[in-house]
Formats: sequence, C-alpha cells, structure tokens
Amino acid sequence: MATRKIGILLFPGVEELDFAGPWEVLAFWTRTAPEDGWEALTFSRDGVEVQCAKGLRVIPDHSFATVPDLDVLVFPGGMGTRPLIHDEPMLTWLRDQRPRIPLITSVCTGALVLAAAGLLTDRPATTHWLSLDVLADLDPTIEVRPDARYVDAGDIITSAGVSAGTDMALHLLQRLAGDERAQWVRRGIQYDPEPPAGTDWPAGKTWELGSVDPRK
Repeated sequence: MATRKIGILLFPGVEELDFAGPWEVLAFWTRTAPEDGWEALTFSRDGVEVQCAKGLRVIPDHSFATVPDLDVLVFPGGMGTRPLIHDEPMLTWLRDQRPRIPLITSVCTGALVLAAAGLLTDRPATTHWLSLDVLADLDPTIEVRPDARYVDAGDIITSAGVSAGTDMALHLLQRLAGDERAQWVRRGIQYDPEPPAGTDWPAGKTWELGSVDPRK
C-alpha cells in the first residue's frame, strides 16, 4: 500500500505553533510508527524559505508544483492569513484541492481562508477567539462554535487558536490510527494540558492583545 500523505501548508507570516504543534504530533507518529503507512510533510506555494509570524525561518519540503497527492491538508493560521483571504490564486487552489483531498483541517485563522474559499459553507467551524466575528462575516451560513477547541465536521476539521492545533492534531491522529496510537503519541510527546497554565489568573480579569503588562 502506498504511503499516505499529510501536508502542512506554510506561508509568510504563518504562526509558528499553529504548524509546529501539529507537526510535532504528526511527525512523531509517522516517524516512530512507519508501519502505519503515513508521512507528514511541509509545503508552500513556491517551496522557498518562509519567514513565520515571530521571525522563525523554515524551508518547506515541497512547492505546489512538487507536493505529492495529499490525503490530509493542514492549513495553519497567523497574521499571514489576512492577505490570503483576498488572494484569488490561493483561494482557487483551495477550491481545486477540495475534491482531491479527502480531509482538510485548519488551525486558528486558517479557517478564515477556508471560509473565503467557500469550503465552510453550511458547516460548523471555529477559529481564534479574536476572529470569530470575521469568520461569521466571511460566510454567514457557518455555524460558529466559539467555545470549541476543535470542530470535526467530517471531511473538514477546524480548530481554535494556536495551542488548540495540537489538540486538533491528536484528534486527527485518533481518527486516522485509533485511540491507542493517539494515546501513545500523547505520552511520547509528553503532552498533558491538565490543569491548564494560567489557572492563577484573577477571576474576571481581562486583557487586550498589545498590553505591555496584562496583569496590571
């Protein structure tokens, strides 16, 4: 049986943890259990080095021209998704891939690009909490689920922001390889989000992005 492929799309301004979290889960799995018959890879539009949202530079494995046929697509988020919402060649590429890729997933604001391409019409979905209104505006038919870490709509899975992509990737792994394998990978990467960080945050305290010291 041919090895099945999971492709993580990279682009300028992609949020580092949006792709690195799923990459850790999926690459740990596929490289330590090759007998499962899956491979994780990265790709971008042109295949050249990508500068991420916080300055990390990454060289993708493939370009659009060289990436093999995918069984799963992971579309991360980050500030780099803002221009992609209006990038007709990217949206056309997504629409073209829709019938070819059995399972499409997004992390954070990657869902906005899926919505702009029309892939989330009449579906439940989520995204980063700061972009929930944008998601609803892009396509009013979307059933926005603001409190979900991820939303599995069958052939499309969306997740909330940043760290939620790791949860989504473990859920994806559970779908592809079963509970036992997902638990094994979670143990292997020592991912244990309970209790969550920040539980000492003052009750009722809020902050806005850009604050110098959000605790004051």
